[in-house]
Amino acid sequence: MTSQRAVERGASVLIDAGSLTRCRHRLYLDTAYSALLRQEPENPAVRQRREAARAQRDAIRSNLSEALDGWTEIEAPDARTASELTMAACRRRVPWIWNAVLPIERTTGRRGRSEILMLDPVDGGYIPIIVVNHKVTDPGRGARTSPLIEWAPVVDETRKVRSQLRDQLRLAHLYRMLDFEGIASPNAEGGAIGYRAECILVHDLTTVFDVYDARFLDRLSVARGESFTVPSQVSECRSCPWWTDCRPQLVANRDVSLVASGMRADALREQGVSTIDELADFSGPEPDNWPFGSFTDAVAAATAWRAGVPLLRRTDTVSVHRADVEVDVDMESYQEHGAYMWGTLLTEKGGPPAEYRGFVTWDPLPTVDEGRSFAEFWAWLMGKRADAAARGKTFAAYCYSRAAEDKWLLDSARRFGDISGVPSEAEIREFIDSEQWVDIYQAVSDQFICPNGKGLKKIAPVAGFEWRDAEAGGEASMGWYREAVGYDAEPDATQRERLLVYNEDDVRATKVLREWMSDRAEIEIPTLESLRAAV
Repeated sequence: MTSQRAVERGASVLIDAGSLTRCRHRLYLDTAYSALLRQEPENPAVRQRREAARAQRDAIRSNLSEALDGWTEIEAPDARTASELTMAACRRRVPWIWNAVLPIERTTGRRGRSEILMLDPVDGGYIPIIVVNHKVTDPGRGARTSPLIEWAPVVDETRKVRSQLRDQLRLAHLYRMLDFEGIASPNAEGGAIGYRAECILVHDLTTVFDVYDARFLDRLSVARGESFTVPSQVSECRSCPWWTDCRPQLVANRDVSLVASGMRADALREQGVSTIDELADFSGPEPDNWPFGSFTDAVAAATAWRAGVPLLRRTDTVSVHRADVEVDVDMESYQEHGAYMWGTLLTEKGGPPAEYRGFVTWDPLPTVDEGRSFAEFWAWLMGKRADAAARGKTFAAYCYSRAAEDKWLLDSARRFGDISGVPSEAEIREFIDSEQWVDIYQAVSDQFICPNGKGLKKIAPVAGFEWRDAEAGGEASMGWYREAVGYDAEPDATQRERLLVYNEDDVRATKVLREWMSDRAEIEIPTLESLRAAV
């Protein structure tokens, strides 16, 4: 292991594990201009995730405190007192310590807290266990797990690890702090309790220490102002309070991350390509360190951005699977709690105007009533499918980016199999594996290059569609849903209507987009070759 004293430089700046996966430039701004940051209103999506995580922790605390002997909870008005109480509990060798706060390390620059510290029942010392509000395993085999109420790791033949580097880095951070105090278990393991709290996923931290140590040194240098950082577009930008400051700089500099974000921008800068214009004019081979995606598409996206073109055609023709009877489908879920709405839009050639219908439960998730609404949706959808077949008509159902719909279709079948009308997993798979289940996102990806992103909110406006609600979006809908079902106050009927309108607009956007692809896209959208020829 890297020495604990490797970063001892008398620093006054302290960072926690969250800094290790945060944008480097954001970390610098958060540290250097913290007074300005406190004046910014909190992003609603960030607040919702924070509240959901707190609810998850509260539920785990309640369940474990009743089931475990030797349980103690740290309650204190400030971090210093909490750390003193935590260390006193460790000296008493308390088996389970909840809400543990470790002493800050002014010499190394670390601070941190762990939902649980568990005394290693065999070798002594403490094992950090974190509680997170996301899945830590998937169906499969090979994960090491332990029951919630004891530390007994075994290889689980029913689960595989869902990769979550942020969890591993946080556990490594906490282990380093425990080791600094001389109270870490010699086994260098950590645990994560994920959504649904079915087990503790056991992590071997020796596999991540090298990554952690390098990342920590880098982030500490950034926080101290010793490493220079510049804005660069990453996925985190959407919820960052500094984005309104960073984006104008990126646009003014025509920064390459606007069309090739994240690690792709880093790879390009290493090749001396820092602007969109340099990428559009690039004629060399693909960089050896290109991380993912098509490099050719990145060059084309830069060309389109420079020309002010929202999309480029990959092919001479554009097509999408069509049918006599068509149903557009859009699902609304709330975090990992379930899918509360299945929206549909029915269209038939030569028939009446498209008809929207939403299948919904307004009982707060999780609720068994979700199974009832899902069964009604499935019966309706399969009824339209069967009716089309009986009349000799072709049938197709459409969604935009099927991963979420597929997930909740299969998950609903698993969770509500004992409810009348809920199909089996086999029935779901037969349908989603058929040609009648069409992903318009995939059709867009196959036939267009999209310099501004491929989300429905980015692509459908090119086809002429506009959402009625200017605030419509997945993150905003999370807040609307909380108000609609009354998580925090009395249920708000106006927010229920808002969600229905939002869902209806999503399915109508999908319909407009696929019809545009069939009718006008070839005329309105240039290919890369035709765009370059016109310049």
